[in-house]
Amino acid sequence: MKDHVDHIMSVMEAAFDPAYGEAWNRRQVSDSLAMPNTHYWLITPNGTEPEEGDSVAGFAMSRNAVDEEELLLFAVHPDHRRLGIGRKLLSKFIKDCRDRGVVRLFLEMRDNNTAEELYRKHGFSQIGRRKNYYRNTSANPIDALTFTLEIAD
Repeated sequence: MKDHVDHIMSVMEAAFDPAYGEAWNRRQVSDSLAMPNTHYWLITPNGTEPEEGDSVAGFAMSRNAVDEEELLLFAVHPDHRRLGIGRKLLSKFIKDCRDRGVVRLFLEMRDNNTAEELYRKHGFSQIGRRKNYYRNTSANPIDALTFTLEIAD
């Protein structure tokens, strides 16, 4: 597990712009992963699950409640963006959730997040907006957008 937290932190530190204050610290990640309803996925630059010694290009982390799942964190290292890594990772996340009986997915992101295109291509639709939610920025506050995806068979 320690190696996996190292991989998650490495990608997160490179991928999340500190101006937005969205990155979690190591303790938040470790504590969340210790919970039985938290799941995570790692992906290599080749788009596969990592084996011992492999580098990691991206990760996803979610929390489950009954038949719903919230995507808490999703990141691809900047060196590996626009190569299909995010698409493969998000597809794996959706498939694994469906296989566990999840029927509805949720996520939240800031309004100007470039990942919105990826989420929409996978069928996520916007269901809400929280005005001025992100206030940790040096600029004006930014709205949070909430999305959902029904995945029941």
